[in-house]
Amino acid sequence: MVRPWGNALGCGIGLAMILAANAADARDRYVAPYIELTQVIDADLTNDDVVTYSQIAVGIDAAVTGRRAEAQVSYRYERRIDWDDRIADSDVHTGLARGSVSLAPGVAIEGGAIATRARSDIRGAAPGNLVGNVDNVTQVYSVYAGPSVSGSAGPVQLAASAFGGYTKAEAPFSTGIGAGQRRLDYYDDSTNFIAQASAGVAAGTVLPVGVTVSGAYEREDAGQLDQQYEGYYARGDVTLPVSRTVAVRGGVGYEKIEASQKDALVDANGDPVLDGNGRFVTDPASPQRIAYNTDGLIYDAGVIWRPSPRLELTANAGWRYGGETYFGTLNWAMDRDTGVQVAVYDGIETFGRQLRDGVRDLPTSFQGSANPFGQQFNGCIFGGRPGANGTSAGGAGAGGCLNDVFQSISTASYRARGIDGVISTTRGRTSYGVGAGYANRRLNVPRLAPGTVAYGVTDESYYAQLFWSRALSRVSQVDANLFGNYYQSGLDDADGVFNLGATGTYSHQFGRLGTVASLGVYTFDQEGFDSQWSAQALLGARYTF
Repeated sequence: MVRPWGNALGCGIGLAMILAANAADARDRYVAPYIELTQVIDADLTNDDVVTYSQIAVGIDAAVTGRRAEAQVSYRYERRIDWDDRIADSDVHTGLARGSVSLAPGVAIEGGAIATRARSDIRGAAPGNLVGNVDNVTQVYSVYAGPSVSGSAGPVQLAASAFGGYTKAEAPFSTGIGAGQRRLDYYDDSTNFIAQASAGVAAGTVLPVGVTVSGAYEREDAGQLDQQYEGYYARGDVTLPVSRTVAVRGGVGYEKIEASQKDALVDANGDPVLDGNGRFVTDPASPQRIAYNTDGLIYDAGVIWRPSPRLELTANAGWRYGGETYFGTLNWAMDRDTGVQVAVYDGIETFGRQLRDGVRDLPTSFQGSANPFGQQFNGCIFGGRPGANGTSAGGAGAGGCLNDVFQSISTASYRARGIDGVISTTRGRTSYGVGAGYANRRLNVPRLAPGTVAYGVTDESYYAQLFWSRALSRVSQVDANLFGNYYQSGLDDADGVFNLGATGTYSHQFGRLGTVASLGVYTFDQEGFDSQWSAQALLGARYTF
């Protein structure tokens, strides 16, 4: 059956379609609902086993670009039907929606949604091509939306925004962790809200320096163990131009963040009690225990280099979260069809909030996934602009990677640090994108809470992805996707996990009827287990209405 959590993505699709419907001045529109039937063969090369099943899918690809609005949605629901009862019939939702519309001068609304599958436990199996029977995979949904306003009062520039979001993860059937390793609790759902406001004057208007004051409040409530996150800050920043292209900046403020949760209910042996989905049962008698708390002065300083409107580099260092912090960005529109984006980040995160912000940072025009075997929208997503034929090209933002969010689905809050970079481009009939990064998490949980196994643990991952697409003619195209990941948990007796995969796809259109043929090969190595190799083949037909 269709899971009710699919409504989250449905909200995103509805938002994108509303933006499209209201874009009366749209320069370009594309709407293509479809139905698709495919046959899949999955060969386990390690264990000499082959499974075959059919997929029936319905979906929509749509995009609009206009003077006041831009939106794109790619959504697909598929039902997998086994031939010989060797795999379970399943429903899979896959999609991404991003949209933004200007309602009036200085007033805009934006939103986004994602549905994808991701690894649950960082220590467990690392399937890449998500076909057949796979462990350690769960379905994830997330949606957010909110308004933003901006204006001026004399020389003072004013801005404010507010966004609310919801995230849901289904419980995995099995994680494939090694024997003797203690299990982690499974993420359930969360709601979050953030409000921000700022006021500032540009350098040279009132003072020789630019001055900005800002503040924010954020709250999240999660279902698993009644987890809560609350944070707010107020700060002032000063920017001093030192040349036509270089400015230095500094800021100081106050911040308070607190994350907490209740205990898991335990049995007579001290083991956590599980509900029917395998999640920890919350102890109703437990107090709300502090998992993370910071309260005090924050400050940072850095440099801004902007040699042209198409290139900006920032680098900053300071004190936050009780220690040193480093962060910065590089945004470079090399030309109208090529973009580069790099970010060094450091922050206190939760899974729901980090996923919301990751989706929000994606452009409102993006490349569709080139991997039909299920590795969709949980890695790097490359920017583009909607074309007349519904395809995308680079130039509307380089994109971003969600690998740092999906390295595992953590129920705890954590300090997230790392670097993430993407480049996307189009040259004639060829489009390609490259993304790579490193992510580090230090998990925050109460020290003495029953069932806790992740106190002070640090997880990390490395990732890289290459996308390539070539239009052979007006009706045929080839796509390729190559990806690799390495995961390392800081939990006791947890070994590293490495995966590598490649897929190739050929598609051909015969009017409204299209055909697709794909091949894939995949391996993952989990220390303590034999390396797993598999190959996949897919043949299908799609009718576009």
